[in-house]
Amino acid sequence: MVKTTLGPKGMDKILQRVSQNDQSISITNDGATILKSIHLDNAAAKILVDIAKTQDEEVGDGTTSVAVLCGEFLREAETLVFNNRVHPQTICAGWRDARKIARAALEICAMDKAGDSVAFRKDLLEIAITTLSSKLVTHEKEHFANLAVDAVMRLKVSK
Repeated sequence: MVKTTLGPKGMDKILQRVSQNDQSISITNDGATILKSIHLDNAAAKILVDIAKTQDEEVGDGTTSVAVLCGEFLREAETLVFNNRVHPQTICAGWRDARKIARAALEICAMDKAGDSVAFRKDLLEIAITTLSSKLVTHEKEHFANLAVDAVMRLKVSK
C-alpha cells in the first residue's frame, strides 16, 4: 500500500475517515500516516506500523522506506520459513550479522568532512535537496535547503 508513495515519482494517497464524528479527507504520501490510518488484524502488519511510527518519532522522515524495506524482509523470511524450512531464529541471526557487516562497510566508506566547511556545506545541501524533493515544498527545495543548511552551519560554528 505504501510502496507506490516512495521516491520522487511517488503518488499521494487520499485518506477518508469514516467515523460518525469525523468525515474528513486528507492527502499524504507519508508512510506512517497511511499505515496509522488503516485497521490491521495481522501481527506482522502491526509491527510494520510500529516501525514506521518509531522512524517518524526518532528521525521524522523515511517512514515509507522503512515500511517497504521491512515488508520485503518479512516477505523473504516467509519464503525461507515455509519453502526452505529455515528456522525464524536463524533468519533473525542472519539479519543481525548482515547489519554488522553493512555497518562496518558504511564506516569504511564514511568520510569526515567537518573540517572542510565548503565540502561539508555542499554535502549538507545535497542531502537537504534530496530530502525536500519528495515534500510539499519541492518547487522551492533549493531555497529551503539553503535555509536549513545555513542554520546548521551557524549551529556548527557556535559550538
